[in-house]
Amino acid sequence: MSKRIFQAASFTPTATADGTALANATYMSIGAGSATQALNVIEIELGGQASASAVNIMQFARDLVLAATPTALAAPNGDGPMHTATAALAAVPVTCVAATTGPSRTNTAATARLNLSFNAFGGIVRWKAFSTDEAWNITGTTVSVSESSLSAFTGGNVGLMGAHIIYEPL
Repeated sequence: MSKRIFQAASFTPTATADGTALANATYMSIGAGSATQALNVIEIELGGQASASAVNIMQFARDLVLAATPTALAAPNGDGPMHTATAALAAVPVTCVAATTGPSRTNTAATARLNLSFNAFGGIVRWKAFSTDEAWNITGTTVSVSESSLSAFTGGNVGLMGAHIIYEPL
């Protein structure tokens, strides 16, 4: 399969409590396109674009409630294959930054999360899986394992940022 990049050029996250629907244009959500599809997230990079110090308490976490009726991505945001000769996928992964009802980050302590906090005043944070055994896996269409989102947790004083997620449909 071919690796893909889902990116949001510039957005300001909103500090949101667990279990609360995320507001449009404040998050990045990625999910499987079918009941049998699996995705391996292998890199997440965040870059600060704020004009003053701002601590973004960012988390990449599984969603307890999936995005309802995701809005198609529009430039400058995007999701596409890294290799130019990539064949079309039978099931296209669901990536969005807006939906009729935004996803809700898990509110259970037994669910995985990545802490990606950083200073949005020029700061950079990068998480990378060094092997497929370390990749963040998204599978099928069952709540809590089929969609994950990058969003800001409560606290801090969020600032403008950009981000990309590199993943591979399996």
